[in-house]
Amino acid sequence: MKKVLVLGGTRFFGKRLVQLLVETGADVTVATRGLTQVELPATVKRITLDRDDIHSLMAAGEEQWDVVYDNICYSSQNAMDACKVFRGKVGKYVLTSTLSVYDYAEEPLQEEAFDPYTYAINRKTRDEITYQEGKRQAEAVFFQEKAFPVVAVRFPIVLAEDDYTRRLWFHIEHVQEERPIGITNPATQMCFIHAQEAAQFLEWVATASITGPVNACSDGTVSLAELMETIAQTVGKPVRIEKTTDASDASPFGFAASFYMNNGKAKAAGFPFWSLDEWLPALIQSLNEEYTF
Repeated sequence: MKKVLVLGGTRFFGKRLVQLLVETGADVTVATRGLTQVELPATVKRITLDRDDIHSLMAAGEEQWDVVYDNICYSSQNAMDACKVFRGKVGKYVLTSTLSVYDYAEEPLQEEAFDPYTYAINRKTRDEITYQEGKRQAEAVFFQEKAFPVVAVRFPIVLAEDDYTRRLWFHIEHVQEERPIGITNPATQMCFIHAQEAAQFLEWVATASITGPVNACSDGTVSLAELMETIAQTVGKPVRIEKTTDASDASPFGFAASFYMNNGKAKAAGFPFWSLDEWLPALIQSLNEEYTF
């Protein structure tokens, strides 16, 4: 039986990952601060710890693990602590990383566009750096320390009905209420991944013959203009796109330039990504029905 530790697994795609792991017969332990109350399968064990305190994290390093999933690593300090705690105690370490390690580009970003193997490490806590820099630093530490085999899964924005950030919902709500949406560049191309698809990828990548950084996104892209038009058609009202708005009306997807990935490395290794054109309109419809219910 595969023994798995999930650091942060009580909401969104982490919760879905735990369910999938249990269904495969894995012996699963979830480690969190214990602040989010969620119902998990009865067989799942729980550890309460503070990810930012190495002495607390050591409670999870007292055992051997086949796989450790780290969904809550946001800095070089977090990664250094993990290397110290889990060195020699894990078969494969799966870091949840992000599209944000890259800079904007007008072409699909490949893994080589950010190189964590040579990136300068600067010891910082999550409170001392940006999200982008924190994830870059985390990847750099894991790949340069070489404490155990690591794969860094670079996700774009993750969407589903229960997205606690409510970023897609923001746009539906604004169109429903005929409020302006601040978008500086409607031609921006974006990629996404569904929360269930993200969970499936994480479950798969732990046993796949793949290491290093890997992009994981649904097949296909969408421009912000196309996304807004789909929302407008679903809601039945026109969308008001404006270049300048109050901060409260600025789109959380309002990137200044295109920002999307090439998922060819993972596809070549055998993972079947979902089609963005198939699930995104269905999700918009579902969220719109939630609004009008």
